[in-house]
Amino acid sequence: MLANLNLGDGQNLGTTSGRIALDCSVRKTRQGHYVISTTDFFFPLVDSPYLQGRIGAANVLSDLYAEGVEYCDFMLMLLAACREMPDKERDICTTEMVRGFRDACDEAGTAITGGQTVLNPWPIIGGVATSVVADGEFVPSDGAKVGHVVVLTKPLGTQVAVNVHQWKNKVGNTFWKRIIEENVITTEQAEDMMHEAVCSMARLNKNGGKLMIPHQASACTDVTGFGILGHAQNLVENQIDTVGIEIHTLPLIAGTKIVNDTIFNFRLTIGYSAETSGGLMICMPSKQAPHYITALKELDGTDSWIIGNVITDINRKAKIMENVTILEV
Repeated sequence: MLANLNLGDGQNLGTTSGRIALDCSVRKTRQGHYVISTTDFFFPLVDSPYLQGRIGAANVLSDLYAEGVEYCDFMLMLLAACREMPDKERDICTTEMVRGFRDACDEAGTAITGGQTVLNPWPIIGGVATSVVADGEFVPSDGAKVGHVVVLTKPLGTQVAVNVHQWKNKVGNTFWKRIIEENVITTEQAEDMMHEAVCSMARLNKNGGKLMIPHQASACTDVTGFGILGHAQNLVENQIDTVGIEIHTLPLIAGTKIVNDTIFNFRLTIGYSAETSGGLMICMPSKQAPHYITALKELDGTDSWIIGNVITDINRKAKIMENVTILEV
């Protein structure tokens, strides 16, 4: 739809065409530095406005971290307060969203320096994150090499977990009724699933980005709305070399696969289930990947996985292998 509008001027770094960026706009300044910037915003997807704000900030920052950038220099906040709420509820909800957003920015070591606020039929929160870096302080998104492996830093399945939580809390929901009647998962398992999803979505990818340069990462993107296969496809299309990606392992939040397979097809196991504030999908030398995974575990206390390989492919395709390994985590 936008292809014919000729957006961009050919000067974006880390993209094959130099036009619209993969995750961030990367521009060289007249003074010789690089400005890396990104923007995103979110509608409510969790019950807690505080967590919604935190997840919103984590997702905005994630695009910077996908460039191998450790620090965000400043954040502009995009905020919509819900005009349909009574005044008291709107004040509480808006305050808690902003507090969650601010706390995530504090953890990231950045400051909210401005933004925009409007009234809207539903609450929204997001932002514009910017880093100013020198040459060698970021990883362009176009350097994947044949023989490199692909590492994922968060499990998949947040869309499934969030929807199951919403089904459970809606009186008379037919999907939740089927889950219980068919013994797909228990109420406790659904709550555990949502807990794991929220913890994952609210966790910053800061340390994952920080470790990219020391471990010779060659390209990266974060996994969000297009699903893991959609983002893998975007990544291979952006490479200088003619490459593809074969995904041989899918780490899924425990319980999400059976819900996907028996109740509603979110296209989780074929790679197109949307994620929110998902993990970094990083290409790096195979010898570096185990060291990267160990180092990130020491910093975040969470697992990462080698999920695929960069291969030669004149068609530049990403694919999930037929015998893909499913890990429930």
